[in-house]
Amino acid sequence: MIPGLLVAAPRSSSGKTTVTLALMRALRRRGLRVRGAKCGPDYIDPAFHQTATGEPSVNLDSFAMPGSLLDAVAGLAMADADVVIAEGSMGLFDGIVAREGATGANADIAARYGWPVILVLDVSGAAQSAAAVALGCARYDPRIKIAGVVLNKVASPRHRRLVETGLARIGIPVLGALMRDASLALPERHLGLVQARETGDLDLRLDRLADLAEAGLDLDAILAAASSTGIPHGETFLPRPPGQRIAIASDSAFSFLYPHLEIGWRRAGAELVAFSPLADEAPAPDCDVCWLPGGYPELHAGTLAQAHTFRHGLRSFSETKSVHGECGGYMVLGKSIEDADGITHPMLGLLPVSTSYRARRLHLGYRVATLIADGVLGQAGGRLVGHEFHYASEITPPPSRDEALAEVTDAEGMAQGLAGHRRGHVTGSFFHLIAA
Repeated sequence: MIPGLLVAAPRSSSGKTTVTLALMRALRRRGLRVRGAKCGPDYIDPAFHQTATGEPSVNLDSFAMPGSLLDAVAGLAMADADVVIAEGSMGLFDGIVAREGATGANADIAARYGWPVILVLDVSGAAQSAAAVALGCARYDPRIKIAGVVLNKVASPRHRRLVETGLARIGIPVLGALMRDASLALPERHLGLVQARETGDLDLRLDRLADLAEAGLDLDAILAAASSTGIPHGETFLPRPPGQRIAIASDSAFSFLYPHLEIGWRRAGAELVAFSPLADEAPAPDCDVCWLPGGYPELHAGTLAQAHTFRHGLRSFSETKSVHGECGGYMVLGKSIEDADGITHPMLGLLPVSTSYRARRLHLGYRVATLIADGVLGQAGGRLVGHEFHYASEITPPPSRDEALAEVTDAEGMAQGLAGHRRGHVTGSFFHLIAA
């Protein structure tokens, strides 16, 4: 069995990504084959994991993925690895109201695969009281084991001693500490970190994090804590591809494709043919499906509006073959995008939707979609599970049932109405597919 660890925290913005990347790069320096995983529906962090480790990273989601898919994806994370380092999202126990093991919380993943938890504590503004938080995490869920804590944002040696005094009282080991240092933060934008491909000095930043891990973390103790109960027995399934030869938009405007989808499609024998709309490339005409992932098209709307080869090629492609857009891809398939400065940029006009970033409004959460008609995502009545995370607003009327892609609920079954559009061979929505 391949040993693993989950790096988690009591809340968001505690330093999980910093500690995870530092560990990954430092262990890779030791010659270990490190594989990464991200708990929950995050499509940015896995690319950072891959840069840190040199190996693909995947998402593990106990709500969105049925057990067979979850175990298949966990198998990808464990394949040919010496150790798996999984990164949590939000707080360790944060999820939806659902049956145990299917809440989407980090703790579900740790429990299912027997991965001990390295708890990252942001101790800025606290000393001995940090131990009370750690104790609560250790006792809240008997399914998991807290292997130890890493202290983050430590102000001084005296501050560290005070925090460690509290932790010694409750018997939770300190596995290292990182001092308060604003330069450790990776650049961010509204959906989280700036994409790995856009962070030009990422390797230098990762090497610096590895230096800090070697100096401030007990890497031997952390490695010794790693363990696993393995993958539960049973059949495992990866996603089926939407076509045999799939044209996929891939550049800084289109990059949010979940790794397990891409891996699953390839393993099923599909060929993925990348093209760059920002470089004014069109989908290859010998492909049978075109997929426009999410990303940041609003930052490149002017370039996309002038990409004549891309626009003409995709319109021509859509006359006879299926085209699907997720989130950013959906917006580009629409009539126009209004950017944050109030400038409207014409898009492809293949779907009757216009979007705006002038007044940003967060749309966030799991979505369960039931398809209204047959299409590239499946047959009418098919159930899809995914996630929505964007700040765009639709400024055109909502779709009628005759033109909508799906009926959607949230994770707890509350109706969200009709979502997305379909017109001819073209479909799209703000919904990021995780599992069908």
